[in-house]
Amino acid sequence: MFESLSEKLNQTFNKLKGRGTLNEKNIEDALKEVRLALLEADVNYKVVKKFIQDIHERALGEEVLRSLTPGQQVIKIVNEELTRVMGAARQDLDLSGKTPFRIMLVGLQGSGKTTTAGKLALYLRNQGRNPYLVPADTYRPAAIDQLNKLGSQIGVPVHSTEKKRKPEDICLDALSKAGSVGADILIMDTAGRLHIDDDLMAELARIKKKVDPTEILLVADAMTGQDAVNVAQHFNELLDITGVVLTKMEGDARGGAALSLKAVTNKPIKFVGVGEKLDALEPFFPDRMASRILGMGDMLSLIEKAESGFDEKEAKKLEKKLKKREFDLEDFQDQLKNMKKLGSMEQILGMLPGMGQLKQLKKLKPDERELVKIEAVINSMTIKEKQNYKIINGSRRKRIAKGSGTRIQDVNRLLKNFAQTKKMMESFSKKGLPDLSSMLH
Repeated sequence: MFESLSEKLNQTFNKLKGRGTLNEKNIEDALKEVRLALLEADVNYKVVKKFIQDIHERALGEEVLRSLTPGQQVIKIVNEELTRVMGAARQDLDLSGKTPFRIMLVGLQGSGKTTTAGKLALYLRNQGRNPYLVPADTYRPAAIDQLNKLGSQIGVPVHSTEKKRKPEDICLDALSKAGSVGADILIMDTAGRLHIDDDLMAELARIKKKVDPTEILLVADAMTGQDAVNVAQHFNELLDITGVVLTKMEGDARGGAALSLKAVTNKPIKFVGVGEKLDALEPFFPDRMASRILGMGDMLSLIEKAESGFDEKEAKKLEKKLKKREFDLEDFQDQLKNMKKLGSMEQILGMLPGMGQLKQLKKLKPDERELVKIEAVINSMTIKEKQNYKIINGSRRKRIAKGSGTRIQDVNRLLKNFAQTKKMMESFSKKGLPDLSSMLH
């Protein structure tokens, strides 16, 4: 996420940090580089101009020039200004007032509206809400089927839609039936086009008039950069959107959309899509995103991800097994599954402070296929082998490799790594886990 922008900004700031004192020329030279990096990241030029002016004014103030660490002070200012540009503070969905709440998803075709509808439904269900998915895109043949499939996967009801009906009537009918299915939130997946046209906007305006949405969220593709900002402007002028969901943030998005949207439309980014899986939707925190862009990591989001997948009963069960030295390959497999819930290894590393700046990590991208291979090997073992890996002799290793479609070397490597992990975890259970709190401050 924003790798190129982060790298260029960090190169600039490293030069500043290396100086004992700063003067106006040092700062102006650095800001020229920052300006170029932002423009290359496809940030709106008016946003860049105002951003650089604000930093320039603050950076030439006494808080920087008289500071013992002027370079760090400039970075602090840039961090604060980045946060301000993206919205200052997290803005959640407005779910106050009378139920059922009505969330209308709008956007161009291909931006990921239908998938986002499923992701948002899962997110809200995990928040204790009862969402109801409404397929209101009667033009794209697969849209209704896709939403029904997504609803089935996450256990969320989907409104029965007839393709011949008008989208506004479908949404109104769903609103009247929400109570009968126990729903308190409607998520309406509307139609899109390859470009903005009068027919599309007239249809969306009719839906808005009939249903009176609580939220109108624009779903925009982050990889389209400045185009996403232009699209947001048009939708906002015609529909008065309440917020934005930026999709495909896990790709090679340059950052232009995220850094421009709030400043141009004055509407907040409320969520970001960070992967293809249905749980890959995150609330957008401007301060955390600014820290990630500047290579400072995002420990709060990482901790929240870990806590969301934390099962206290399972943790106590594991603790008992460790104390009794009964940690086995089934437990090892469970821990790998829990780790996968946090996201890809690349995403996890990106949230750790300073990791994004390490060149060796950019070359050494974790291979997610290794985790798949490990699971295949463990699944090919008998229950007795999982419970006691020491009984796995040469012939058994050969059978496991054949059954999992891997090599004997892969089986040997897994068993060796497991033995080391088991020893380390049992050691922790005796001494107690190291105090990590100091690393978070």
